[in-house]
Amino acid sequence: MSILIDQKTRVIVQGFTGDKASFHAKEMIEYGTNVVGGVTPGKGGKTHLERPVFNTVREAVEATGAQASLAFVPPPYAADALMEAADAGLELVCIITDGIPSQDMMRVKRYLRRYPKEKRTTIVGPNCAGIISAGKAMLGIMPSNIYMPGNVGIVSRSGTLGYEAAAQMKALGIGVTTSVGIGGDPINGSSFLDHMARFEEDPDTRAVVMIGEIGGPQEAEASAWIKENMSKPVVGYVAGMTAPKGRRMGHAGAIISAAGDTAAEKAEIMASFGLFVAPSAAELGATVARALASVS
Repeated sequence: MSILIDQKTRVIVQGFTGDKASFHAKEMIEYGTNVVGGVTPGKGGKTHLERPVFNTVREAVEATGAQASLAFVPPPYAADALMEAADAGLELVCIITDGIPSQDMMRVKRYLRRYPKEKRTTIVGPNCAGIISAGKAMLGIMPSNIYMPGNVGIVSRSGTLGYEAAAQMKALGIGVTTSVGIGGDPINGSSFLDHMARFEEDPDTRAVVMIGEIGGPQEAEASAWIKENMSKPVVGYVAGMTAPKGRRMGHAGAIISAAGDTAAEKAEIMASFGLFVAPSAAELGATVARALASVS
Protein backbone atom coordinates (compact mmCIF):
# COMPACT_ATOMS: atom_id res chain seq x y z
CA MET A 1 0.00 0.00 0.00
CA SER A 2 0.98 3.66 0.32
CA ILE A 3 -0.31 6.83 1.92
CA LEU A 4 -2.00 9.86 0.30
CA ILE A 5 -1.73 8.77 -3.36
CA ASP A 6 -1.56 5.68 -5.54
CA GLN A 7 -1.96 4.78 -9.21
CA LYS A 8 -5.76 5.19 -9.01
CA THR A 9 -5.77 8.69 -7.50
CA ARG A 10 -7.34 11.14 -9.97
CA VAL A 11 -5.08 14.17 -10.16
CA ILE A 12 -5.40 17.66 -11.63
CA VAL A 13 -2.70 20.32 -11.92
CA GLN A 14 -3.42 23.91 -10.88
CA GLY A 15 -1.52 26.29 -13.14
CA PHE A 16 -1.48 23.44 -15.66
CA THR A 17 -0.33 25.31 -18.79
CA GLY A 18 2.66 27.11 -17.24
CA ASP A 19 6.19 26.06 -18.20
CA LYS A 20 7.17 24.41 -14.91
CA ALA A 21 3.77 22.79 -14.41
CA SER A 22 3.86 21.42 -17.96
CA PHE A 23 7.33 19.95 -17.50
CA HIS A 24 6.51 18.21 -14.22
CA ALA A 25 3.00 17.16 -15.25
CA LYS A 26 4.54 15.39 -18.25
CA GLU A 27 6.96 13.58 -15.95
CA MET A 28 4.11 12.63 -13.62
CA ILE A 29 2.10 11.19 -16.51
CA GLU A 30 5.11 9.22 -17.75
CA TYR A 31 5.59 7.84 -14.23
CA GLY A 32 2.05 6.48 -14.24
CA THR A 33 0.20 9.16 -12.26
CA ASN A 34 -3.48 9.34 -13.19
CA VAL A 35 -3.49 13.00 -14.32
CA VAL A 36 -7.03 13.68 -15.54
CA GLY A 37 -6.81 17.40 -16.38
CA GLY A 38 -5.72 20.79 -15.17
CA VAL A 39 -6.79 24.31 -14.30
CA THR A 40 -5.67 27.58 -15.84
CA PRO A 41 -8.16 30.48 -15.55
CA GLY A 42 -9.08 31.82 -18.99
CA LYS A 43 -7.96 28.69 -20.85
CA GLY A 44 -10.93 26.47 -20.06
CA GLY A 45 -12.12 24.35 -22.98
CA LYS A 46 -8.63 23.81 -24.40
CA THR A 47 -6.50 20.69 -24.10
CA HIS A 48 -2.94 20.44 -22.82
CA LEU A 49 -0.77 17.31 -22.70
CA GLU A 50 -3.83 15.55 -24.17
CA ARG A 51 -5.83 16.44 -21.04
CA PRO A 52 -8.71 18.92 -20.66
CA VAL A 53 -8.11 22.39 -19.23
CA PHE A 54 -10.70 24.03 -16.96
CA ASN A 55 -11.19 27.58 -15.70
CA THR A 56 -11.87 26.57 -12.10
CA VAL A 57 -11.09 23.70 -9.76
CA ARG A 58 -14.79 23.08 -9.18
CA GLU A 59 -15.36 22.61 -12.93
CA ALA A 60 -12.42 20.20 -13.07
CA VAL A 61 -13.67 18.17 -10.10
CA GLU A 62 -17.21 17.95 -11.48
CA ALA A 63 -15.99 16.86 -14.93
CA THR A 64 -13.22 14.45 -13.96
CA GLY A 65 -13.92 13.30 -10.40
CA ALA A 66 -10.49 14.59 -9.36
CA GLN A 67 -9.42 13.79 -5.80
CA ALA A 68 -6.05 15.57 -5.60
CA SER A 69 -4.15 18.42 -7.17
CA LEU A 70 -0.59 19.57 -7.63
CA ALA A 71 -0.43 23.37 -7.45
CA PHE A 72 2.08 25.44 -9.39
CA VAL A 73 0.67 28.87 -8.54
CA PRO A 74 2.74 32.08 -7.99
CA PRO A 75 2.99 33.22 -4.34
CA PRO A 76 0.53 36.17 -4.59
CA TYR A 77 -2.26 33.83 -5.78
CA ALA A 78 -1.36 30.66 -3.87
CA ALA A 79 -3.68 31.18 -0.89
CA ASP A 80 -6.67 31.74 -3.17
CA ALA A 81 -5.77 28.60 -5.15
CA LEU A 82 -5.64 26.52 -1.96
CA MET A 83 -8.96 27.85 -0.68
CA GLU A 84 -10.53 27.28 -4.10
CA ALA A 85 -9.32 23.66 -4.01
CA ALA A 86 -10.81 23.19 -0.54
CA ASP A 87 -14.16 24.64 -1.64
CA ALA A 88 -14.20 22.26 -4.63
CA GLY A 89 -13.92 19.28 -2.29
CA LEU A 90 -10.45 17.99 -3.16
CA GLU A 91 -9.09 15.54 -0.61
CA LEU A 92 -5.45 16.51 -1.13
CA VAL A 93 -3.47 19.45 -2.50
CA CYS A 94 0.31 19.40 -2.83
CA ILE A 95 1.69 22.91 -3.34
CA ILE A 96 5.26 23.33 -4.54
CA THR A 97 5.37 27.15 -4.46
CA ASP A 98 8.15 28.87 -2.50
CA GLY A 99 7.78 32.37 -1.05
CA ILE A 100 4.15 32.29 0.10
CA PRO A 101 3.78 34.85 2.93
CA SER A 102 3.24 33.24 6.34
CA GLN A 103 0.16 35.40 6.89
CA ASP A 104 -1.38 33.90 3.74
CA MET A 105 -0.79 30.35 4.98
CA MET A 106 -2.28 31.27 8.36
CA ARG A 107 -5.35 32.54 6.52
CA VAL A 108 -5.60 29.28 4.56
CA LYS A 109 -5.34 27.16 7.72
CA ARG A 110 -8.06 29.21 9.40
CA TYR A 111 -10.21 28.88 6.28
CA LEU A 112 -9.92 25.08 6.29
CA ARG A 113 -11.34 24.94 9.81
CA ARG A 114 -14.79 25.83 8.48
CA TYR A 115 -14.95 22.23 7.19
CA PRO A 116 -15.41 19.21 9.49
CA LYS A 117 -12.17 17.32 10.02
CA GLU A 118 -13.28 14.30 8.00
CA LYS A 119 -14.03 16.53 4.97
CA ARG A 120 -11.09 18.91 5.37
CA THR A 121 -8.59 19.11 2.50
CA THR A 122 -5.10 17.88 3.38
CA ILE A 123 -2.42 20.31 2.21
CA VAL A 124 1.17 19.16 1.72
CA GLY A 125 3.69 21.99 1.39
CA PRO A 126 4.28 24.75 0.50
CA ASN A 127 7.96 25.08 -0.45
CA CYS A 128 8.28 21.33 -0.84
CA ALA A 129 9.39 18.64 -3.30
CA GLY A 130 6.02 16.87 -3.21
CA ILE A 131 4.79 13.33 -2.67
CA ILE A 132 5.75 10.06 -4.34
CA SER A 133 4.36 6.57 -3.76
CA ALA A 134 7.17 4.56 -5.30
CA GLY A 135 6.22 2.76 -8.48
CA LYS A 136 2.65 4.10 -8.36
CA ALA A 137 2.24 7.87 -8.60
CA MET A 138 3.86 11.18 -7.81
CA LEU A 139 2.73 14.72 -7.13
CA GLY A 140 5.80 16.85 -7.29
CA ILE A 141 9.22 17.65 -8.70
CA MET A 142 11.39 14.84 -7.30
CA PRO A 143 13.68 12.62 -9.45
CA SER A 144 11.49 9.52 -9.57
CA ASN A 145 14.28 7.13 -10.57
CA ILE A 146 15.84 7.16 -7.08
CA TYR A 147 12.69 5.83 -5.38
CA MET A 148 12.60 2.03 -5.33
CA PRO A 149 9.31 0.44 -4.21
CA GLY A 150 9.61 -1.02 -0.75
CA ASN A 151 8.46 -0.77 2.85
CA VAL A 152 9.95 2.41 4.38
CA GLY A 153 8.15 5.74 4.60
CA ILE A 154 9.92 9.10 4.42
CA VAL A 155 8.72 12.45 5.81
CA SER A 156 11.08 15.36 5.29
CA ARG A 157 11.16 19.12 5.60
CA SER A 158 14.07 19.16 3.13
CA GLY A 159 13.46 17.94 -0.40
CA THR A 160 17.16 17.36 -1.05
CA LEU A 161 17.68 15.29 2.09
CA GLY A 162 14.57 13.29 1.24
CA TYR A 163 16.23 12.48 -2.09
CA GLU A 164 19.46 11.60 -0.29
CA ALA A 165 17.70 9.19 2.04
CA ALA A 166 15.91 7.46 -0.85
CA ALA A 167 19.12 7.16 -2.89
CA GLN A 168 21.10 5.71 0.02
CA MET A 169 18.32 3.26 0.81
CA LYS A 170 18.10 2.15 -2.83
CA ALA A 171 21.85 1.49 -2.85
CA LEU A 172 21.28 -0.85 0.11
CA GLY A 173 18.30 -2.56 -1.53
CA ILE A 174 15.76 -0.81 0.71
CA GLY A 175 12.66 0.67 -0.94
CA VAL A 176 10.04 3.30 -0.19
CA THR A 177 6.26 3.08 0.30
CA THR A 178 5.63 6.84 0.16
CA SER A 179 7.89 9.86 0.56
CA VAL A 180 6.28 13.13 1.69
CA GLY A 181 8.00 16.51 1.57
CA ILE A 182 6.16 18.69 4.08
CA GLY A 183 8.18 21.79 3.18
CA GLY A 184 10.50 24.07 5.08
CA ASP A 185 8.28 27.10 5.71
CA PRO A 186 7.30 28.17 9.25
CA ILE A 187 3.61 27.50 8.45
CA ASN A 188 3.05 24.24 6.58
CA GLY A 189 -0.19 22.72 5.49
CA SER A 190 0.51 19.45 7.32
CA SER A 191 3.04 18.32 9.89
CA PHE A 192 5.30 15.38 10.68
CA LEU A 193 2.71 14.13 13.14
CA ASP A 194 -0.08 14.12 10.53
CA HIS A 195 1.88 11.80 8.25
CA MET A 196 3.37 9.65 11.00
CA ALA A 197 -0.18 8.69 11.95
CA ARG A 198 -0.85 7.66 8.34
CA PHE A 199 2.32 5.57 8.16
CA GLU A 200 1.45 3.85 11.44
CA GLU A 201 -1.84 2.75 9.88
CA ASP A 202 -0.27 1.56 6.60
CA PRO A 203 0.31 -2.22 6.79
CA ASP A 204 3.09 -2.17 4.19
CA THR A 205 5.25 0.45 5.94
CA ARG A 206 7.67 -1.27 8.33
CA ALA A 207 9.73 1.77 9.33
CA VAL A 208 9.73 5.54 8.80
CA VAL A 209 12.43 8.16 8.25
CA MET A 210 11.76 11.62 9.71
CA ILE A 211 14.11 14.35 8.45
CA GLY A 212 13.87 17.65 10.26
CA GLU A 213 15.64 20.99 10.35
CA ILE A 214 16.50 23.66 12.87
CA GLY A 215 13.66 25.93 13.91
CA GLY A 216 10.20 25.21 15.28
CA PRO A 217 8.77 22.53 17.59
CA GLN A 218 7.51 19.99 15.03
CA GLU A 219 10.24 17.40 15.46
CA ALA A 220 9.95 17.37 19.26
CA GLU A 221 6.14 17.11 19.16
CA ALA A 222 6.29 14.27 16.63
CA SER A 223 8.95 12.42 18.64
CA ALA A 224 6.79 12.49 21.78
CA TRP A 225 3.81 11.19 19.78
CA ILE A 226 5.96 8.45 18.20
CA LYS A 227 7.03 7.10 21.59
CA GLU A 228 3.43 6.79 22.76
CA ASN A 229 1.69 5.74 19.54
CA MET A 230 3.96 4.10 16.96
CA SER A 231 4.69 0.40 16.80
CA LYS A 232 7.24 0.85 13.98
CA PRO A 233 10.86 2.00 14.28
CA VAL A 234 11.52 5.61 13.27
CA VAL A 235 14.83 6.99 12.03
CA GLY A 236 15.40 10.64 12.86
CA TYR A 237 17.81 13.19 11.45
CA VAL A 238 18.06 16.95 11.91
CA ALA A 239 19.89 19.16 9.44
CA GLY A 240 21.78 22.24 10.59
CA MET A 241 24.26 21.09 13.24
CA THR A 242 26.56 24.09 12.63
CA ALA A 243 23.87 26.75 12.11
CA PRO A 244 24.30 29.88 14.30
CA LYS A 245 21.38 31.18 16.34
CA GLY A 246 19.26 33.90 14.76
CA ARG A 247 20.37 33.37 11.18
CA ARG A 248 18.10 31.94 8.49
CA MET A 249 19.60 28.88 6.84
CA GLY A 250 17.99 27.96 3.52
CA HIS A 251 14.31 27.41 4.24
CA ALA A 252 12.24 30.20 5.70
CA GLY A 253 11.46 28.04 8.72
CA ALA A 254 15.07 27.06 9.32
CA ILE A 255 16.00 29.58 11.97
CA ILE A 256 16.91 28.95 15.59
CA SER A 257 14.84 31.22 17.80
CA ALA A 258 14.28 29.39 21.08
CA ALA A 259 15.54 26.64 23.33
CA GLY A 260 15.07 23.27 21.68
CA ASP A 261 15.36 24.72 18.15
CA THR A 262 18.96 23.69 17.42
CA ALA A 263 19.81 20.52 15.52
CA ALA A 264 21.75 19.07 18.45
CA GLU A 265 18.87 19.72 20.86
CA LYS A 266 16.35 18.17 18.48
CA ALA A 267 18.55 15.13 17.89
CA GLU A 268 18.86 14.67 21.65
CA ILE A 269 15.07 14.91 22.03
CA MET A 270 14.58 12.33 19.25
CA ALA A 271 17.02 9.92 20.91
CA SER A 272 15.32 10.38 24.31
CA PHE A 273 12.03 9.25 22.78
CA GLY A 274 13.57 6.10 21.30
CA LEU A 275 14.18 7.12 17.67
CA PHE A 276 17.18 5.76 15.77
CA VAL A 277 19.11 9.01 15.20
CA ALA A 278 21.35 9.15 12.12
CA PRO A 279 24.71 10.70 13.08
CA SER A 280 25.01 12.45 9.71
CA ALA A 281 23.22 12.82 6.39
CA ALA A 282 25.72 10.35 4.90
CA GLU A 283 24.48 7.65 7.31
CA LEU A 284 20.73 7.86 6.69
CA GLY A 285 20.61 4.63 4.68
CA ALA A 286 22.77 2.69 7.13
CA THR A 287 20.63 3.87 10.04
CA VAL A 288 17.46 2.74 8.25
CA ALA A 289 19.03 -0.69 7.72
CA ARG A 290 19.84 -0.85 11.44
CA ALA A 291 16.27 0.13 12.35
CA LEU A 292 14.81 -2.54 10.05
CA ALA A 293 17.13 -5.16 11.52
CA SER A 294 15.75 -4.37 14.96
CA VAL A 295 12.29 -5.63 13.96
CA SER A 296 13.19 -8.45 11.54
